[in-house]
Amino acid sequence: MVDTRNKILDISVNLARISDWILSENTHKQARVDQFLQETKQFLSQINNVSDSFKPTLKRFKKEFNQLLKDRTYPNRYDWAEKALTWANILSHRAKLA
Repeated sequence: MVDTRNKILDISVNLARISDWILSENTHKQARVDQFLQETKQFLSQINNVSDSFKPTLKRFKKEFNQLLKDRTYPNRYDWAEKALTWANILSHRAKLA
């Protein structure tokens, strides 16, 4: 379970970074967004076994993350970044339940 919690926390940190970079308008950091999205996708695929109390959160996050990936061009980058940051916060608080 510790590894699962760590993966969830890694995802949380990545989402927070991505959110910041989306808003930064720094082209160097913008290039890192795709790298971190791909890494986050990998972390997510490595999470297999979670507690029953965390399953609804994980299910919802997977759905929302897939939508974030689809909306990657972020027509409204502020909304996109807000969603990513919201999930970063949710996952960091709920990781202990995993």
